[in-house]
Amino acid sequence: MLSFVYRYQTKDITKNYSIEDSIKELEKLVDFRGFRQVNVQNLSENLVFQMNKKGEWRLQKEKVEQRKEQSLSHDKIKDRKIADSSKVYLHQLNLTDGEGKVFKNAQDKWKQINHYIELLSSSLAGLPSKEMLKVVDMGAGKGYLTFALYDYLRNSLGKQVEVVGIEYRKDLVDFCNQVAQDSGFDALRFEEGSIEDYQTVEGIDVLIALHACDTATDDAIFKGIQNDAELIVVAPCCHKQVRRELEAVKAKNDLDFMTQYGIFLERHAEMLTDSIRALILEYYGYEMRVMQFISDQHTPKNVMLVGSKRKIEPKKQVEILEKIKSLKAYFGINYQHLERLCGLDI
Repeated sequence: MLSFVYRYQTKDITKNYSIEDSIKELEKLVDFRGFRQVNVQNLSENLVFQMNKKGEWRLQKEKVEQRKEQSLSHDKIKDRKIADSSKVYLHQLNLTDGEGKVFKNAQDKWKQINHYIELLSSSLAGLPSKEMLKVVDMGAGKGYLTFALYDYLRNSLGKQVEVVGIEYRKDLVDFCNQVAQDSGFDALRFEEGSIEDYQTVEGIDVLIALHACDTATDDAIFKGIQNDAELIVVAPCCHKQVRRELEAVKAKNDLDFMTQYGIFLERHAEMLTDSIRALILEYYGYEMRVMQFISDQHTPKNVMLVGSKRKIEPKKQVEILEKIKSLKAYFGINYQHLERLCGLDI
């Protein structure tokens, strides 16, 4: 088929014709009352056909350097960070069949995994060179993203890593450890426990916490700050602590006309909480990025905070503390949980 695009002042119309019909269409379009000039490009030359006042055609040719031949494939191959879908862990996590084909009902999760790695790829590639990087995934769940992260760091970036997934539910811990063993991921393990209680003597280079509920996200960020982690990545879920503060005080300000509505109050609590979290991370010398993690078609809890360790700037710290103090006073909240964990609520 050949694709014809007809351009008009306010719209474009695209039609696809067979080769035979395309020739007939061109014959109708190109005549004395129609198009009198035709520009053609092929792999080796440009051709310009022009009709004179007598209705006669004249041809001009211009040689060009060899152009790259166009792919005739209808399917655009996506650049996936986790390109090999035949890996053992993907099958055991019930994302693919025995031949490595992604199940139809797992397409969203497959896209989410690849998007997650895509978002973090530049930050992960920029991690400092160390003999061994320690990565901790807080609230790992069934381990979809934990396995993908280990796979990418170890097999795509070639980094020496130790990855630990922390999960409260013992059945998921046992399941994930078996999958890791079956996959030959010898430096990946899962441990039973809570984010708040997790302790490590080796330190943490990369801290991940995706959809940790309410103040559990703050607990995770605090662990990263305590360990001077090079990279902190969180996708917060629920924001009950600050919302309760807002509901209790009901501060009178220029925005109170919005927060009288429950859904706006919820979104306001989310933005206020995550803004304070980002400010606190900046206080400790992290360069912050805030982005959409996954499509809001799947969940409204789709904001990701990514902090890359840089250096602490004392002057900026003073400004940040004043900004947080001003925010709390304006919106009538007494504290934010991460602020209290860090001892900044003074």
